[in-house]
Amino acid sequence: MRVVENGRKEAGMNKERKPLVRFRGVGKSYDGINRVVDGLDLDIYEGEFLSLLGPSGSGKTTCLMMLAGFESPTEGEIWLGDTLLNVTPPHKRNIGMVFQNYALFPHMTVAQNVAYPLTVRRMGAAEKQTAVGRALDMVQMSQYASRLPASLSGGQQQRIALARALVFNPRLVLMDEPLGALDKRLREHMQIELKDLHATLGLTFVYVTHDQSEALTMSDRVAVFDAGKIQQIDRVDALYETPGNGVVANFVGDNNVFVGRLLALDGERGEVGLPGGEVLVGRVIGAPRVGDTVRACVRPERIALGDEAGVEGGAAVANTMRTRSEGTLYFGDHVRFRFSLAGQDSGFVKVPLDDAGLGGIGNGDAVVLRFAERHVRIFA
Repeated sequence: MRVVENGRKEAGMNKERKPLVRFRGVGKSYDGINRVVDGLDLDIYEGEFLSLLGPSGSGKTTCLMMLAGFESPTEGEIWLGDTLLNVTPPHKRNIGMVFQNYALFPHMTVAQNVAYPLTVRRMGAAEKQTAVGRALDMVQMSQYASRLPASLSGGQQQRIALARALVFNPRLVLMDEPLGALDKRLREHMQIELKDLHATLGLTFVYVTHDQSEALTMSDRVAVFDAGKIQQIDRVDALYETPGNGVVANFVGDNNVFVGRLLALDGERGEVGLPGGEVLVGRVIGAPRVGDTVRACVRPERIALGDEAGVEGGAAVANTMRTRSEGTLYFGDHVRFRFSLAGQDSGFVKVPLDDAGLGGIGNGDAVVLRFAERHVRIFA
């Protein structure tokens, strides 16, 4: 496995799988000073669904635009198979593209919109008709072939844009936040459809999003971008359970963050003291030294609620904290119990709806939190 620029090894891909796309030392700057993308090394494997995830300005969309050919790298090389894309114009890259605003021609019918890439390629009428029909079948939109885009819903327009990207059998399909304009329910439905379509076609999908749940739901791997660099690239389960640094831990999923001092270090096992005397024990990521200020992160669903029973007085019990209730928030599929701890930001615990323990807890009540050592990550 190749080592990416942040020092972590790429994981989750079979060594025998061939990279379809290779970024080598790719950088992008618009003013010659500030780098939007900085020293990017990335392999995208044949047939995978890779999401580029990160906040606005992190470099993920610029990376996609350079791959599509709408932006040129300032330095480095981008390869698609054996073709150097730096010198290949966009229309000769054999790459399909789906935009957030769909970019459909309003004066053309659905069939004409889907056929447009084939018209540009001067495909014969009969062959073009067959290809358009096949593409519309893929996205279950054949019955709308004669409609104009304005008569379609947002989800239907998104399907047409996807059909247009697939109609010429591209080697690679790029998607720039294509579900961003849809409502929550339709967006979640389309996530499943895209994942199923990817599994059926076996094409390589590269998907840009700032929505972490979207990336985790659909992807084989996710590359987390920040400040123009890939902070971590990994399988979705590994990315969530074992974030490689504090940036990833804070951006991917919810986290409770406790700031304290590293009291002891034994290999990757560290002990953190909090200002209120609490002690947390977990896995240390990076290279903090004893005495450094560190952040210990615990996912809210990994914390169990309890009471004072069974908590010994005197010395602190590792990964057990006495907190104060700040109330609850109802989320439909779960309840978030909010708590306060001296010297720390407010935190919360995700609790199943049928948890009977919440009934007797009022604002300001003392509550004990417990969690296992394996769920604590400690970052510099």
